[in-house]
Amino acid sequence: MAIQTPFPYREILKPRYWPTWLLLGLLRILILPPYPVQCATGRLIGRAIYQLAPKRRAIAQTNIERCFPELTARQHLDMLKQHFEELGMMVLDTALSWWAPPATLQRLSNITGLEHLQRALEDNRGVILLTGHMTSLDIGGSLLAKALADSDHPMRVMYKRNRNLLLETVIRRGRERFTDQVFIRQDMRSFVRGLRENHPTWYAPDQDFGKRNTVFADFFGIRTATLPTTGRIAAKTGARVVPFFPIRLPEDKGFEIRILPALESFPSGDDVTDATTTNKVLEDIIRQYPTQYLWVHRRFKTRPEGEPAFYSPTS
Repeated sequence: MAIQTPFPYREILKPRYWPTWLLLGLLRILILPPYPVQCATGRLIGRAIYQLAPKRRAIAQTNIERCFPELTARQHLDMLKQHFEELGMMVLDTALSWWAPPATLQRLSNITGLEHLQRALEDNRGVILLTGHMTSLDIGGSLLAKALADSDHPMRVMYKRNRNLLLETVIRRGRERFTDQVFIRQDMRSFVRGLRENHPTWYAPDQDFGKRNTVFADFFGIRTATLPTTGRIAAKTGARVVPFFPIRLPEDKGFEIRILPALESFPSGDDVTDATTTNKVLEDIIRQYPTQYLWVHRRFKTRPEGEPAFYSPTS
């Protein structure tokens, strides 16, 4: 496992970080009760976010309405409200992934399809663990990393830096708990090196990074700016691409970490074809669990030339 990043106390004890310390302390308290109580608290937090974040609510509403045009206005609203409850639970689940005892995480975890990952690792070329920004992504990654921590193939993960140094340190330390290495999103050399050492590496490319280095591929019937990196790295390294998705179970029973078979005939050699394939894998799981995707992200912000803006100017 990775050595955990030390706290830079000389900086993070400054007054500017005191509100962050208070927030982190509150999160530590909120994950002390039994898990069903945490979930109930998370849902209340989500309802508050729904009321207090009108811009994010408008983005999520637009995404849901455009991706599920077959639903009624009432169904759209119900999905939107349930999604914000998921967001509230995501806050506490992320805190669990940082601080919960391993035994607690084990109790909440149910991993299915592990044989697909093991089979892919037999090729000795590494595995790209393809996933998406589900609301349980952080805790799901921790649960899978914990399961692999003592194996011959511990997991590696990438992350996006946070401008708040205290949060950056806590997030990084949380992802280092059970992993072999944590590296920033721009560090593609570490990504490729890990695959060549036959490590499974967590990768979630489903965000809008603008037109540069992206292609437009179908996602929910919408031409969507998509990174072709998954196919390109698979072609460069020979790594297998194994989708996995963390799914919140009903009735507050924890999480299923669902590992799917490695993608066949992938990469194809065509960026748009490969991007469409990875988008389709993600879309299939979202359609099964539509409230558990991160709809508050402006996934469709970048439009093809000549298309109107997807979101209103106030979103």
